[in-house]
Amino acid sequence: MNAHAEVLYGALLNCKTHADVQALLEDLCTFQEQEQMIQRAYAAKMLMEGKTYADIIAETDISSATLSRVSRALQHGSGGYKKFIPSQEN
Repeated sequence: MNAHAEVLYGALLNCKTHADVQALLEDLCTFQEQEQMIQRAYAAKMLMEGKTYADIIAETDISSATLSRVSRALQHGSGGYKKFIPSQEN
């Protein structure tokens, strides 16, 4: 990990509440970037709960390409979605 990344990761680790995370993300990201991350996290939660692509797209308006990337990350990624996003199935 490089020193630049450590600044961001340290900032995230320093967050103690949802409000802390929200404030940090509002300063770090545009509204659209936040919305995209929210959409992806929610889509991952829905996939872990066994929802269909059609259900997820209808509820979140996520693109099928992005949903496919989220699904690939769930299946072959580093495990972050499964570790940090609670679902009814976990």
